[in-house]
Amino acid sequence: MEFTVNREILLPALGKVTGIIERRQTLPILSNLHLVASDNQVTLTGSDLEIEVKTALPVALETAGEITLPARKLVDICRSLTEGSEIRLRMKEDRCLVTSGRSRFTLGVLPATEFPLMAAVQDGFEFAITESVFKRLLDKTAFSMAQQDVRYYLNGILLDFNPATLTVVATDGHRLAKFTSDVVVNMTDARQVIIPSKTVLELRRQLSNSDGDVTIILGEKSCHMVIGNLTMTTKLIDGRYPEYERVIPHNLTEVAFLKKDELKRALARTAILSNEKYKGVRLNFDPGTLKLQAQNPEQEEAEEDIELEYNSDSIAIGFNVSYLVDVMNVIDGNEVQVQFQDANSSSIWRGRNADDEAYVVMPMRI
Repeated sequence: MEFTVNREILLPALGKVTGIIERRQTLPILSNLHLVASDNQVTLTGSDLEIEVKTALPVALETAGEITLPARKLVDICRSLTEGSEIRLRMKEDRCLVTSGRSRFTLGVLPATEFPLMAAVQDGFEFAITESVFKRLLDKTAFSMAQQDVRYYLNGILLDFNPATLTVVATDGHRLAKFTSDVVVNMTDARQVIIPSKTVLELRRQLSNSDGDVTIILGEKSCHMVIGNLTMTTKLIDGRYPEYERVIPHNLTEVAFLKKDELKRALARTAILSNEKYKGVRLNFDPGTLKLQAQNPEQEEAEEDIELEYNSDSIAIGFNVSYLVDVMNVIDGNEVQVQFQDANSSSIWRGRNADDEAYVVMPMRI
């Protein structure tokens, strides 16, 4: 195998496929990239056995071939070269020579036959979704995913498909995020799939706000996605997601409206003196005024008042301040609507008149 490619073409392509590669791997081959050179292009593939990311780039090809190379070392070499450099990769015996100008590097390789390429999705349901819409669905909900919960089905997000809508849900057991978009997928039967958290994080890194389409093929146990010249294949989490509609409280009688940015700044200031472990803040809802209070084991206290629209009885509710800040970060409008019942019931937060979203936050004792 031998080819030449410009640094400004190779480096972005490497950036697309190396994000899922961990620095420490149980299998040495997973630290490598799979390269296939043919027809004046090179296909790069990275994998961690759960996710596979693949992209292709144009090259000046002299000899076709297939190898695997250390991913991080190759990226570091490319980054260290000057902008606009021409890079030549050439196999010599059981090594790969990387040359650019007066720089020469010799990299070890592993057989391409050992690389665990994922099988294609068989008999999957195919549909398209606008890239910006898909990114918005993930950005609105991903913060509520569990990461290493023993309830493995929570370590990801739920895609709930219906004939005319797509609802995305994430929860870690203490909070829940739900966002619905009008996405017509022509699916005759409702279906739910759970995408692992690592795949969600990688998708958020790769997706842009473009109007291009993302092609998604849903199989029984895996999902294949095409985003421009990048393809991603991921295993799906095999499990039954909780019935999220039962978690969302209904018939909440109390409603308040607040300025989002003002509340966010007040939460950040009050959190400074909250308990470092539990991050609790007490919100006292009074007609016309919201009082925020926090204290820590050193008997230090923070207190702040802000205006709100509320005309009912006084209620004090404790919350994890980090959960509320996360919600403020994904609400689009300038105003926040909060619905609640009492100090022991979950509340629903959303943007004012934003009926397509719901953020459920459980209370905490302070």
